Amino acid sequence: MPEYGYFLSCEQYGPAELIEQARMAEQAGFQALWISDHYHPWNDEQGQSPFVWSVIGALSEAVSLPIETAVTCPTVRMHPAVVAQAAATSAVMTNNRFRLGVGSGEALNEHILGDHWPPAHVRLDMLEEAIQVMRRLFTGEEVNHHGPHYTVENARLYTVPDEPIPIDISGFGPAATALASRVGDGYITVMPDETMVEQYRKGGGGGKLVSGGTKVCYGTDKEEAVRTVHRLWANEQLPGELGQVLPSPKHFEQAQQLVTEDMVRANRVCGDDVDEHVAELKQFADAGFDRVYVNQIGPDLRGFFDFYRTKVLPQLP
Repeated sequence: MPEYGYFLSCEQYGPAELIEQARMAEQAGFQALWISDHYHPWNDEQGQSPFVWSVIGALSEAVSLPIETAVTCPTVRMHPAVVAQAAATSAVMTNNRFRLGVGSGEALNEHILGDHWPPAHVRLDMLEEAIQVMRRLFTGEEVNHHGPHYTVENARLYTVPDEPIPIDISGFGPAATALASRVGDGYITVMPDETMVEQYRKGGGGGKLVSGGTKVCYGTDKEEAVRTVHRLWANEQLPGELGQVLPSPKHFEQAQQLVTEDMVRANRVCGDDVDEHVAELKQFADAGFDRVYVNQIGPDLRGFFDFYRTKVLPQLP
């Protein structure tokens, strides 16, 4: 049976709002938290982007739920040795309730220091080496590493958790899913794709954790909810690799002009139809996911959490 969690969006909400949402999520019966890790929002309408590691520190005191980044890119903007220290401290502060979700990233966040944004196959090579470096550092032993992408000299983490930190890998295509199967402690995706889950499990993932996430817009006026999603999250309907290669929020705003409200209406659950919300999450359960996270796009957060506590979560497997 899947667990159901809440997805905290650092692109849309400030730190205090995220902490309050986490509290409401726990009170509503959600069992875990995802939190995004961005330097920029996808567009200026979203309007936020707090430093995720500071927020996780506050979450560790505010709630008792498991917390996972969805996802951190430990390859360009931040060196894997620095990400390892942040993750280790997060695991200690949460008493081993922290998982590190990682992925190959987007130019939107990672090119900000002027580094070259490499092609997808190179980014996956970098991610694999970064995971190797972080796992060695999590042992608390001194690490020296001279690889094709990263150098670490005389590095040791003195604050480490008692248990190894699970590293889950995000994958939206066969190559990334294969990497997750081979070296990940779990698999992350935002598509209820049974084929990808099967590839992960058969490729070496076995019974490891498979997590998925989706966004909805709860509201009593469906058409207003559609307009809200179109204004804030039209970027999710952009095709292909645009999400990985466009370099700034302004570029996403330009590309989003291709997205219509009809496209949003066809691809996002909007409104207060209980059956539609249940069906959206049940897709992930039917595809074999172990954890399913949902994010509320619209402004009525209290209404959303009451709606899920009383009407949606009780109907889920």
